[in-house]
Amino acid sequence: MRFHHCTRISASAALFYLATLGTSSAQTASVENGANVFKKCRACHLVGDRAKHAVGPILNKIVGRSAGTAEGYNYSDNIRELGQGGLSWTEEHLDRYLKNPKAVVPRGKMAFPGIANPQDRADVIAYLKTFSK
Repeated sequence: MRFHHCTRISASAALFYLATLGTSSAQTASVENGANVFKKCRACHLVGDRAKHAVGPILNKIVGRSAGTAEGYNYSDNIRELGQGGLSWTEEHLDRYLKNPKAVVPRGKMAFPGIANPQDRADVIAYLKTFSK
């Protein structure tokens, strides 16, 4: 009987593990949701064929670009130094930056608190990738 009880616990633990396994991995990024979440960013940043620098730099071709290098934008010394030191906007760096900009660029000009939801960050990055080709 005790063996049977242990088997049931193990089976329950296995089912719990399998159920949570799917929720622990990120879902597929949604460009459509990313466009919606990006509305928070549009107060300062633009993307697209007719995008121009605003309060912040245009974000066309941001994915893979060295930090602080969009031509014609006046970046903070901090982000230019980080870019010269090798910081580039990989998806991983963008995710960290979008989560907490001051953690990545402590003396940067951006006064945005960040995007807490990991799926929203992944979606914004997917959206930005559509302008990075």
